[in-house]
Amino acid sequence: MIVNIEIISTEMRREGEKGYVGNTVYRTEGQKSVYEITFMSKNGKDWDYSLHFTEQSGDEEELLRMDELLENDDDLYNQLLDAALEAFPA
Repeated sequence: MIVNIEIISTEMRREGEKGYVGNTVYRTEGQKSVYEITFMSKNGKDWDYSLHFTEQSGDEEELLRMDELLENDDDLYNQLLDAALEAFPA
């Protein structure tokens, strides 16, 4: 399934000596909700994430569908992670 997204903003920063925390704010085509996915890593290689609405609470079912999509669509997940990583200052 191809999902068109609009990336609104990104950020990545160091946490401690080796850890990273970053986020990507985005919207998907055809949906009103704006999401923020926060990425966390202790080593810069293995990433966990948390997904939530940014502007206001939305439909819980919509959020669960987006979370399931992220779990199953590696290309989408990597696109959002790569956007955050590109924001890391060199």
